[in-house]
Amino acid sequence: MSAPIEAESSPSAVPQSLVLDFLGLCMLGRAQAVGKAGQPVATQVFLAVLGALGVSDSAARTTLNRMVARGLLIRHKQGRTSAFEPTGDTMALLLRGRARMFSPTPFDHSEDEWTILNCPVPENLRKVRYQLHGRLTWAGFGAVQANLWIAPGRIDVEELLDDVFPAEALGLVQAFHGAPTGPSSPEQLLRAAWDLEALRAAHLGFLDRWEAADPASAEALPQLLLLLDDWGRLLRTDPGLPAAYLDEVWPAERSARTFQRLEARLGPLADEQLLQLMGAQG
Repeated sequence: MSAPIEAESSPSAVPQSLVLDFLGLCMLGRAQAVGKAGQPVATQVFLAVLGALGVSDSAARTTLNRMVARGLLIRHKQGRTSAFEPTGDTMALLLRGRARMFSPTPFDHSEDEWTILNCPVPENLRKVRYQLHGRLTWAGFGAVQANLWIAPGRIDVEELLDDVFPAEALGLVQAFHGAPTGPSSPEQLLRAAWDLEALRAAHLGFLDRWEAADPASAEALPQLLLLLDDWGRLLRTDPGLPAAYLDEVWPAERSARTFQRLEARLGPLADEQLLQLMGAQG
C-alpha cells in the first residue's frame, strides 16, 4: 500500500485552507442529511482534524482566531470553549467552488465561446484588487493585459462580482460573451493569459502526489481534506482550456480521473468519520 500523502508534501496545505475544506464537508456534505449542517463546529473538532494533518494545537487555534478577525468565521462561546461557523460570505465562497470541484468534466470547455472582461479598478477601490484577482482566477480568467481578462466558457460575471464591487462601481465592468476572431489568434491569446508549461507542471505535480496513492481507510478524512485542498489549487491554476489548443497528451483528463477515483473511495469513509466527530461534540 502506498504511504499516505503528508500535509508537508502538499504545496497548498496551509491551515486556513484546510479549515475551509473541512467546513465545506461539515456544511455541504453528508452531515447535512442528519441535521448537523449549520451547527457550529467545536474547537476540539478542529484540533483533532488539523492535528491528524500535522498542525499543532497552537497553530490551529491561531488560525481560527485569525479567520474570525478576517470575517471568515463566527465564534460562539460554549462554556469554557468555543465553536465556529462560517460567515455568510464564507458560505458563499464554499458554494461557488463546489460546482466545479465535483464536476465530472472540470477541465472541458468548447473552443467556440469565451467570456471577455474589461475590469478597471479605480484608485479609491484598490483595496478590492486582491479579492478581485482571486475571484477571477478561481472562475477561470487569465489576464491578457492590464484590466483585460478572458475565460473559457460562459460565465455570469454579474453574479461573480456583485459582492466584490459596490453597486455603483459594478457598472465600470464591461463583459462580453463571444469567440476570438482574426486577426486575433486564440493560441496567442492563451499564451498571453496562461503559462501552459506551468499548467502542465501543476497537473504533473498533482499526479505525482495522488495517481498512485492508496490511503488507508482509517486516514480517510484527513487524506480527503488534503486531496480536496490540492485539487482546489489545481482548479485555480488550470481553468480548463479548450482541447483544440492543447497537445494530445495534456494531463488534465488523468488528473480528473485520479481525483474522482480517490474522492469516490475516500468520501463515504470520511463522511462516517466526520459524523462521529460531529456527534462527539454534542
